[in-house]
Amino acid sequence: MPANPAPLETARSLPGLAPMRRFVMPVPSREEVRSGIYYMLASVFVFSVVNALVKWESARYPLDEVVFFRCSFSLLPAFAFLARGGGAGLLLRTRRFREHLGRGVLQFVSMLCVFAAFSLMPLADAVAITFSAPLFLTLLSIPMLGERVGPHRWGAVLVGFLGVLLMVRSGGGFTGGVASLGALLALASAAIGANVTIAVRRMTLTETSATLVAFQALIATALSVLLLPVAWTTPSWLDALLMTATGLCAGIGQFWWTQAFRFAPAAVAAPFSYLTMVWSLALGYLIWGDVPGSMLVGGAVVVALSGLYILYRETLRRTPQPA
Repeated sequence: MPANPAPLETARSLPGLAPMRRFVMPVPSREEVRSGIYYMLASVFVFSVVNALVKWESARYPLDEVVFFRCSFSLLPAFAFLARGGGAGLLLRTRRFREHLGRGVLQFVSMLCVFAAFSLMPLADAVAITFSAPLFLTLLSIPMLGERVGPHRWGAVLVGFLGVLLMVRSGGGFTGGVASLGALLALASAAIGANVTIAVRRMTLTETSATLVAFQALIATALSVLLLPVAWTTPSWLDALLMTATGLCAGIGQFWWTQAFRFAPAAVAAPFSYLTMVWSLALGYLIWGDVPGSMLVGGAVVVALSGLYILYRETLRRTPQPA
C-alpha cells in the first residue's frame, strides 16, 4: 500500500492566478489491475450468494431483522482480517474517521434503498437499474479520481448495461414506468453506491482494506440495531444459521470488493458487477427453478463478454506501467 499521500497534478490556470491542483490516483501496474479484477470477480460471486440468502430469508422474516443479521455477523470476518493486518489499533490510528463515518452511512442507506426497491418492483427490474452504478462511477472517476476513461472502456460499460436491459426486456421489464418509487430507490442506490466506491478508492491510499471493512461493519451494525425494534420474529435454528451465513459471506465479500478497488481503477473494476446477473440467473434456477429464456441467456452472454473485453484490454494489451 502506498505510504505517501495521494499525488496531486498541477493543472493549467489563467495568467496571474495560482496553479490549480486536483486529485489524481497513482497509475497501477498491469499485475495490480489483474489482481483487482480477480478480487472483483470473487466478490461478485459471494455477494450474489448473499443476495440469494437475503431473498430467501426476507420472505420469512422482517427486513430489519435480516439486515441486522447481515450487518452484525459481518463483524466476525471484518475483525479477523483486521487482526491479521495489524490488530484493532489500526482503528484508533486512523485520521479519517469522519470519512469512514460518512462512507459507512452512505453504504448503509444504499443497501436499504435496494432492499426496499426489491419489495416494490420486480427483482430483475430493480437489479438492472442498480447496474447503472458503473455508468455513474465511470463518470465520477474522471473529476474525483483523475482517471482517464478511454472509448474502449466506455463502450464496454455501455454494452454491458445494454445486455442487462436485454435480460430485463425478456421479462417484460419497465412496463410499470421507470418513474415508480421502486425504480427511483434503485437509481438512488446505484448513485449512492457509486459515490461510496469513489470514497473507497481514494481512502485505499492511506487506509488498509481491513480498516475500511471493519469501520463499515461497525457503522452498519450500529445503524441496523436502531432499526431492529421495528419488527422481530424469533428465527428457527436453520434460518438463524442461514442469516448468520449471510453476514459472514458479506464480510468476506466486502473485503475482496475493497481489495478490488485498491488495485484496479474504479472504472475498470466496476463493470464486472454486471456478472451478478449471471450468477443470479444460475442461483434462481438451482433454488427456485426459474428457467431463463433465450433473451435472458443472450443478455447474460453480452454482460460476460463486456467484462472479459475490459480484462483483455487492461491486462493483455496494456504495456506495463509503474505503480
